[in-house]
Amino acid sequence: MKKLLIPLVFIVIACSAKKKTIANEDKGVGDTRTKAVELLDNNTYLLTEQSDDKTYGFDKSNPIKVGGVKTNEGPTNERRFLNALFGPGNKKMTYLRAGSCCAFKTPNGYINNVGLLDRYRVTEIGSKDTLDIYINMYDTGDLKIPVGLKAKVKK
Repeated sequence: MKKLLIPLVFIVIACSAKKKTIANEDKGVGDTRTKAVELLDNNTYLLTEQSDDKTYGFDKSNPIKVGGVKTNEGPTNERRFLNALFGPGNKKMTYLRAGSCCAFKTPNGYINNVGLLDRYRVTEIGSKDTLDIYINMYDTGDLKIPVGLKAKVKK
């Protein structure tokens, strides 16, 4: 009887353990874009609106929602956004994808409605300062210029 009871207790405890929580569960995930997106060229978004939210793009709880995962353009949209940015000194930015992080619930996720953010390290050319920018390629939102940065303009 003891041999049966020990595995049964283990199974009950294992099944009752809390599931890992997923970030951004209540953060308005999904498609929230209200304005059409324009391109300067195939590789660059036209960004015209400056964000006044200091967390926009810089905090994993408020990523830039470029979308595109449904049309296989997610990574392309991430680069389109990053290619549009200039640093505070009005110089081009370089960027490096630092990896994926920060699981979150989204109706656009491939597996169990979960997506991952991509984190990029961006640096203004000639500067040693590096910023982390979090991008969500699963959901769409209005695209803005993060606080302290600038964007390419239409010629």
